[in-house]
Amino acid sequence: MDFSQDLGYVLAIFVGITLGMIGSGGSILSVPVLVYVMQVNPVLATAYSLFIVGTSALIGGIQKAKQKLVDFKKAAIFGIPTLISVFLTRKFLMPMLPDSIPLAFDFHLQKSVLIMLVFALVMIFAALQMIRPHKEIQLENSNHLNYFQILLQGILIGTVAGFVGAGGGFLIIPALIFLAKTPMKKAVGTSLFIIAAQSLVGFIGDLQNSEIMDWRLLLIFTTGSVIGVFIGNSFGKKMAGDKLKTAFGWFVLSMGLFIIVKELLGS
Repeated sequence: MDFSQDLGYVLAIFVGITLGMIGSGGSILSVPVLVYVMQVNPVLATAYSLFIVGTSALIGGIQKAKQKLVDFKKAAIFGIPTLISVFLTRKFLMPMLPDSIPLAFDFHLQKSVLIMLVFALVMIFAALQMIRPHKEIQLENSNHLNYFQILLQGILIGTVAGFVGAGGGFLIIPALIFLAKTPMKKAVGTSLFIIAAQSLVGFIGDLQNSEIMDWRLLLIFTTGSVIGVFIGNSFGKKMAGDKLKTAFGWFVLSMGLFIIVKELLGS
């Protein structure tokens, strides 16, 4: 085992800590760690990320449920369209994309580069969501939910999550707050269950490639991430979530810009 793999397994703990503390951001760390530190192909890294983040989010969601911070009804309403779209994206859309995508003027973009560029743009969008302050919703009102908007948002999030291997918590939490009228703390807990379900279902869509998966790497990384979830959940009870999310947002923004520069200069 070389140094880069050892470092990757250590960083896996920080993936879980992020999920445990702020309910999102796990895949924002896991995919770059897998690709740039552990030298995993980006297409395979997105599949690994779905399993890692899905398993870790499930553990975190169970912890939040014990604290009565999960709205299972809204998780189902929002989660079902996300589940369907993420599965279809992984099962059919991703295999349809050619390894080399022709663009204008005989320029070809590699599939792996496209995935990382889209992932970087998602990171930048997520960072802006984290940095921007959100008003806390004091009261839940499930009687006037815009189900059509929730359906469309769920399909969009599932498609993005399936393409880049992200759990989409940074998209799910704002949707739960503003579309489903959910208080911040309960939105974090509810999002973990949605992330877990859609990520693991998305991973199932990748099982046709199971023969090329490094299960040892995947299971060790996932174990580290799960350990991090317990640590993050413990820290989250003692630290101000808004300040932590803002600081993490700036970090994610810088990482997104770094990936864009690296991929464009490298390609």
